[in-house]
Amino acid sequence: LRVPALFAERLPDLLILDLHMPGIGGFALMEKLAPLTDHGTRVPILVLTADTENQARRRALSLGARDFLTKPIEATELRLRVRNLLQVHHLQHELRRHNERLESNVAERTRDLSTARLEILDRLAAVAEFRDDDTHQHTERVGRTAALIARELGLPDKTVALIRRAAPLHDIGKVGIPDEILLKPGRLTDTEFEYMQLHAAIGAEILSGSQSRVLQLAEIVALTHHERWDGDGYPQGLSRCETPIAGRIAAVADVYDALTHPRPYKPAWPVQQAASEIAGGAGAQFDADVVRAFKRIDHERLLDPVSDCGFVPAVGGISAIGAR
Repeated sequence: LRVPALFAERLPDLLILDLHMPGIGGFALMEKLAPLTDHGTRVPILVLTADTENQARRRALSLGARDFLTKPIEATELRLRVRNLLQVHHLQHELRRHNERLESNVAERTRDLSTARLEILDRLAAVAEFRDDDTHQHTERVGRTAALIARELGLPDKTVALIRRAAPLHDIGKVGIPDEILLKPGRLTDTEFEYMQLHAAIGAEILSGSQSRVLQLAEIVALTHHERWDGDGYPQGLSRCETPIAGRIAAVADVYDALTHPRPYKPAWPVQQAASEIAGGAGAQFDADVVRAFKRIDHERLLDPVSDCGFVPAVGGISAIGAR
């Protein structure tokens, strides 16, 4: 029987079906057509029958019938039933097309909004680095390095993607630090360093209160990326796992980038020296697990201009570790 194939090929707007036909009955045909009669809007079936039993009607309805005509058929009534079914079918078809257009528009607007949000995050991260990073790449490199470390740690892809976007905002609080301290070419005095330490709390305050998961994580990173594993960091003196993992990761990424690039208070360190310094801080300044993950990354590549590298994703002066 070629009816199902013909039906699928032409997909009619209406099927008029007699329940009692030679060769195959109406119920059997409706069962064969069932997989083909629901394409977003079901093809209406008008059943012609001399059977007035409720059981037959219920079975026909369950198989997709929309309306019934009892034999003998009256031509005017048939035309009216056909017209009504076609009108409803066409309205459903237009509604489906309208919904598809709406979904397409929503998807496009969502992509635009997502792009705008990412651009805003990038520009927000750039605010601080315009003051103390001539390359304007520090924040992005920290974000990339932090994401690579997170991936090496086996964190979920969604968490890696969040860290990739949150970590570049770690130093946003530096907008509240005077230039004479932020850009000082020499070692900071104790008083100046105490003032510099405020940038962690300032950054967290700037980022606080957001409903965005990225900004919520960025608030945590800004506040905790100068905490130390041994508890001698700032601003809260957290130790070990009291510091959230994103802060522990950002601490390593920030210090490595600060060491390997020139700052007003120091020249750039060679890659191997900087990597050795990070390794030496394991279990004291840094989480040893994070350091082990860092060791598995290509350190030379981290100096390259920022790219996604495969991603739908410190304290004090320059003595024992280089990011102010």
